[in-house]
Amino acid sequence: MRAGPSTLEPSGATGVVPSLRELVALREPAGRRIGARQGRTGIRAHAPAPVRGQGMEYAESRDYIAGDDARHIDWRVTARTGRPHTKTFQTERERLTLVVADTAPALYFGTRVRFKSVQAARAGAVAVWAATAAGDRVAALRGTSSEAPVPPAGGRRGSLRVLDALARWYATRPDGDEGLPVAFDHARRLLRPGSRLLVLSDAASALAVPAQRWLALSAHAEVCVVLLTDPLERDPPVAPVRFAAPGGAVALDLDRATVRARWADRFAGGIARCEAVLRASGVRTAVLSTEMASDRWLPIFMRGRTR
Repeated sequence: MRAGPSTLEPSGATGVVPSLRELVALREPAGRRIGARQGRTGIRAHAPAPVRGQGMEYAESRDYIAGDDARHIDWRVTARTGRPHTKTFQTERERLTLVVADTAPALYFGTRVRFKSVQAARAGAVAVWAATAAGDRVAALRGTSSEAPVPPAGGRRGSLRVLDALARWYATRPDGDEGLPVAFDHARRLLRPGSRLLVLSDAASALAVPAQRWLALSAHAEVCVVLLTDPLERDPPVAPVRFAAPGGAVALDLDRATVRARWADRFAGGIARCEAVLRASGVRTAVLSTEMASDRWLPIFMRGRTR
């Protein structure tokens, strides 16, 4: 039985394929979620500073002044001129929010309201609009060597590029999915200290990433993982069920205790194990089911760094 629509689902949405129009429409609810943090004419609460991130970009070298940090001495200029010089830096003023989309087969499935893939696209869209409103540049990629990442850009133009990619990737499962480890190889080239990394993933895909990899990512960026799930996965019917699969129909006797135990270990147990690994690695985690409002997890993404 199909559950009722969430507060964010636009009328007429099928829930099977995300549309760019649907993702664009999420701009307003995403703005409401963060609206209390910044005001147009005054501060209504603690607003983030306009300077983003912790990364420093080289600006120039100048004569060394007593008290300068010795670690920033420019040895090349010093050797060339015969006078000590120090490097000066400028703080990056636009933080990067990078969306990594898991396109594993397990996401293109759903029994309530919408497919997990559609919920992933919507969650990504909510994050993109919230990040853009906060002044971030946004980018996106998936785990493949056959398609270049969506390059970082700010404003509405940058947001629409990412939303268009999410709509394409989650409308039909794209070819060449190589998993999150490959996606993180690409992400490493884009991320800078202070960046935000949002991962839209199935729990099994996230568990395939070694814990040390998650720990390394969270050491340099604010990492948030949204684990997509479906009500059938956490609460299957007590009855025989047939599933359509590429190799033909698959029948499971979910009225048998042993089969239900394996099912629970695969899905509910997998999510619990995944949450434990991620949280131990300093990664913020949210579980988002297909029948939930797509912005329900956003406060976890928007709050300040916890480590």
